[in-house]
Amino acid sequence: NRKLTRVERQKIKDFLLSCKYEKRKETIMELPFDLKNAIEKKATGIPQARLKKCAEQLTDMYKEESGKGKRLASDDISTLTYAIVRMPATFGAVSSALMYSLAQTDDDINTVLDVGSGTGTAVWACTEVIESLEHITCLEREPSMLNFAKDLIKDSTFSNKVSWINGDICTYETTSKFDLVVASYCLNELTERDREKVIEKLWNITGKILLIVEPGTPVAFAQIKKARETVISMGGFVAAPCAHSNTCTIDENDWCHFSSRIARTKLHKALKSGDVPYEDEKYSYIALTKSNVICNNRILRHPLIESGKITMKLCTPDGIVIKSVTKKQKDLFKKARKVQNGDTF
Repeated sequence: NRKLTRVERQKIKDFLLSCKYEKRKETIMELPFDLKNAIEKKATGIPQARLKKCAEQLTDMYKEESGKGKRLASDDISTLTYAIVRMPATFGAVSSALMYSLAQTDDDINTVLDVGSGTGTAVWACTEVIESLEHITCLEREPSMLNFAKDLIKDSTFSNKVSWINGDICTYETTSKFDLVVASYCLNELTERDREKVIEKLWNITGKILLIVEPGTPVAFAQIKKARETVISMGGFVAAPCAHSNTCTIDENDWCHFSSRIARTKLHKALKSGDVPYEDEKYSYIALTKSNVICNNRILRHPLIESGKITMKLCTPDGIVIKSVTKKQKDLFKKARKVQNGDTF
């Protein structure tokens, strides 16, 4: 909050010049071919200008109405637009969170409940990531989204593994338990009062793992942090991304989030006026398990690469720590050069 002196500016400049930054090649995730094809087929014949206008309206609604319990995409055109502009990003986030979470457990996942399944993003992510998957149940309150999701998978190789329920998680009741319960990008659409009840309900029907994925924003992370506390108080354990099940020690003005890079289609670029061929989706997540697991240290920020040294911010069983690895530590340094935000170390 003050103007830097000439000496301070020079010190900063000298530091930046001394740092040897390397451009990391992040993995670019692709939408499954069948999914991309099905979405493009749905958009055939609809004027691009109409879709673009709807995309702008959806963006405004999500900024202004999220967290108030209101229905956002609720008709055919807004559902299609949502699928074009948001499905790639949410697919990347859910897939990444799933891979990180399942890597921490030895559990076989046979049955899945996808809560607030929307256009079916988690269905595609689960079938891509989980080899042992036998059946997935999708719960969605919006008929337009439910029907759209059904259409997208009708020609897929896994359509016989999916069943659909048109219902609201706030009123949904079941005596069944599911190996994996996924709630992705849906808790943010609930009121605070409903959210707390839903978290308890989801945990009670979880057989092995509860995975919650939300946007990588301070508000969404605060909701995930609250869910983390609720489930731990009910006897649950954290598998990822945290390295422990103790109290989260992230600073009050900070938040835990990661990034997934996903390839854009031509239509996606046109509707979002994008130039680059990919999009980075920031997301927050928590994987909670019924049994305790051994967690690894997790990288919370992109590693800082300097000349002969790599510095990382890590979540560890002892809390948040800053760790530096030098060239003298050959094996560790070699490994540190390959990791990125979200990886274990």
